[in-house]
Amino acid sequence: MNYTIYQNISIHFLKVGSISNSSVLQIGSAGVIQSQSSLYNTGGYEQPAEEAEAIEAPPQAPFVPL
Repeated sequence: MNYTIYQNISIHFLKVGSISNSSVLQIGSAGVIQSQSSLYNTGGYEQPAEEAEAIEAPPQAPFVPL
């Protein structure tokens, strides 16, 4: 059985806070979603970075539920 789906999507404003490596952003419908994970050395680095220095973190504000 074949389905034909026609859709028209108008997005006037889309704000994405963050997308991590395991996130999926989907607008509309899709028959198959294939995952992809890519790691690139765009800076041409050949050795690990220096160890980060420990600093005292400032106090955080409490989370506000949305």
